[in-house]
Amino acid sequence: MNGFLKFFFAFISEMLKGYTEIYRGLRDGFKQIFNIPNYVDIFKEHTRSLGALGWVLTILSVIIVAAIYVLILVIIFLAIRKYIRFRHSIVSNEDLLEEIAALQRQVMKMAKEKDEIMAMKVSQMGLPTSGVLSLADGNMVPAEGSTAAEGQPGTIEDGVVQTSDYRFSKLIEVDTFYKTYTAPEYDNNITLEELCDRYRNFACSRMHLYYEPKTIRLFIAGMASTKLIILQGISGTGKTSLPYSFGKFLQVDTTIASVQPSWRDRTELFGYFNEFTKNFNETEVLKRIYSSNYNNDINLILLDEMNIARVEYYFAEMLSILEMPNADEWALDIVPNVWSTDPVKLDRGKIVIPQNIWYIGTANNDDSTYAISDKVYDRAQPINLDSKGVAFDAPDTPPLNLGFDHLDQLFREAFDKYPISQENLKKIQQLDLWVIEKLRVAFGNRILKQMNLFVPVYVACGGEELDGIDYVLATKIFRKFESLNLAMLREELRELCVYMNKSFGKNKMNESIAYLERLQKLF
Repeated sequence: MNGFLKFFFAFISEMLKGYTEIYRGLRDGFKQIFNIPNYVDIFKEHTRSLGALGWVLTILSVIIVAAIYVLILVIIFLAIRKYIRFRHSIVSNEDLLEEIAALQRQVMKMAKEKDEIMAMKVSQMGLPTSGVLSLADGNMVPAEGSTAAEGQPGTIEDGVVQTSDYRFSKLIEVDTFYKTYTAPEYDNNITLEELCDRYRNFACSRMHLYYEPKTIRLFIAGMASTKLIILQGISGTGKTSLPYSFGKFLQVDTTIASVQPSWRDRTELFGYFNEFTKNFNETEVLKRIYSSNYNNDINLILLDEMNIARVEYYFAEMLSILEMPNADEWALDIVPNVWSTDPVKLDRGKIVIPQNIWYIGTANNDDSTYAISDKVYDRAQPINLDSKGVAFDAPDTPPLNLGFDHLDQLFREAFDKYPISQENLKKIQQLDLWVIEKLRVAFGNRILKQMNLFVPVYVACGGEELDGIDYVLATKIFRKFESLNLAMLREELRELCVYMNKSFGKNKMNESIAYLERLQKLF
């Protein structure tokens, strides 16, 4: 044991000598660096033989060395200050977490006190405190089997709250209106091409709005491919006027919802239940969706300036519903329970989303708006309105009544009569493989499905098949390139333009090639 202790003492002593030497070396080094008297002696010794140039260089070298040392000291000071601030922020975060935890404990305590007060009120009312209570929208309602008298307001029969109060005033008005409603005589002989021409002439002659035939074809074809259409472009090109005037043309006014920057959830669009008044604050959008279940009209809802707030926030639930393959499942939860006085078409607190309704959004791309995400673009059909319409002469054209059933039949006939040719489908598949290989971007089944719906209707409206394919590629496929590092992909974009001309023919895919060339210039 003594031998080990001697070894260990000698070993540790030798190691500690090393640390001592390090400390001594650092101390002697700093002492040598800041030995000002020694520098003065060296300066006096060598300055006797210096000329004019030597003096200048000597002074300059002293200034540079002094500046380097000052810089080192400043860096050390800033590093110490940054470390102190970092430590302070950590301590502050810990204090905030402790405060949040304390607030959460207070909330739990207050909730417990609220439950105790509620139990006292229940006992004062003579209701059994052991029974299950349903607080339906803020009203204390005894569960089935309770001692409350049957048939009185507040009782539940077969899951329905029996009451004489009404919480949906606007929807009840719709029920009352359609009790005596007589449907108009619809024009069931018009074709899609005639529809486009008549609407263009109506907008010109009756509303002094001028649209190119292609714009109207894109709009009608977009209605065939999806329930959400986005009209985008610079201000003043008629984005809002297009759906507004189309509603006037069909003699069914478009419902306009002006999106506000404060919109954060679905309540801004559909309304909410007011706990104070015990009424549901219905919006015009909700009323239009509800009334669309009664009629065979073509109903349009305009989301004006839709990207002034984040579309994914207030429209998220509707985006999910519209993606369901079975239209019978398109239903929106409005309230969690059922009142005996609820509107007729409200099924178990849910409102059915009918097929005869479209959502049209207008979007400006500037600093005051949010970028529309791929999730929204993939589910919508964007239509670019980048130029003002040129005035033209048109005969006076009256509006018409067009039923949804007939429009849907026209769409289905177009799908059967003008499907995309097998030759172009093969070219699209090859283009998909080329883009995946070169740019790592895939088309996706959803977009291909929309293309197979969009292009036939575009042709039935009087357009060309390649023009329809070109527009879908530009607005729904190549638009995805903006998320890539295009500064490093200019050569690939040039190759893609060459490939498009070679595959589809020169001057055939003008929309796509113009968009790709614009991307090359911007990035």
